[in-house]
Amino acid sequence: MSEPSAPRASSPDAPGAASLVALRGVSYAYEEGPTVLSGLDFDVVAGRALALLGRNGSGKTTLMRLLSGGLRPAAGGLTLQGVPVSYDRKGLTRLRTTVQLVVQDPDDQLFAASVEQDVSFGPLNLGLPDAEVRARVAEALAALDITALADRPTHLLSYGQRKRTAIAGAVAMRPRVLILDEPTAGLDPDGQERLLDTLGRLRDAGTTVVMATHDVDLALRWADDAALLTPSGVRTGPVAEQLAHRELLAGAGLQLPWGIAVRELLHRQGLLPATEEAPRTPEELAHLFTPSPARRAP
Repeated sequence: MSEPSAPRASSPDAPGAASLVALRGVSYAYEEGPTVLSGLDFDVVAGRALALLGRNGSGKTTLMRLLSGGLRPAAGGLTLQGVPVSYDRKGLTRLRTTVQLVVQDPDDQLFAASVEQDVSFGPLNLGLPDAEVRARVAEALAALDITALADRPTHLLSYGQRKRTAIAGAVAMRPRVLILDEPTAGLDPDGQERLLDTLGRLRDAGTTVVMATHDVDLALRWADDAALLTPSGVRTGPVAEQLAHRELLAGAGLQLPWGIAVRELLHRQGLLPATEEAPRTPEELAHLFTPSPARRAP
């Protein structure tokens, strides 16, 4: 099977693209360290679930912190719905009511005595009325399925519960963009499925989700688009196209996803039409070869 041509970096001017948050010509280097990102253009498009992939040290965390205002570009700028972001109190408040970042380790984010107190911290800092804060907290706890944990001390939570609490704290800010750093890391399979179900509900409710992950199979299953951080820059496009390109995957330190490898094998064996999408899960693969009721009928 011939390998697809290298996809181009996404264009903010593509028809139908509506960037909520964008980096334009951004460069960043840590003090006394090498340049991590240089001349970067990057868009978070409304309504598109985006997987951010790359090897350790490729700049994923730096990119996420630039998008959320935790870092300020050395060159270039950040825009929010086309308007440049200022890094004063007013500008950052505007950004953080639209974009929320949840870090990989929930213990770096949780600090209040109870779940409810922790989730209420952000809305309280916005100066919202008590009734509005209570409504947002209740909504976020319900969205993450942790209402029963509202009064639980945070230090008594399991790892998965701490992850969900950290995400609930971000959701309580009602962001339009939710950025998650390795959200499934450290979770057992059941915990991963529950979290993915939750993210699906948030997406259905209108939240644009960006997820950094090393798991190419998860990215293929979950995302609409994939952004691969490679030595030649960031390459963004539809997830199945991006994750079928071996050269890009190698540059990002990644392997071919299971579903893409299965699709290529089935194509070579003449068992799957060339137009058929890759199965994203074992269940989808089984469904492809399950006889329809009409075929099973005598």
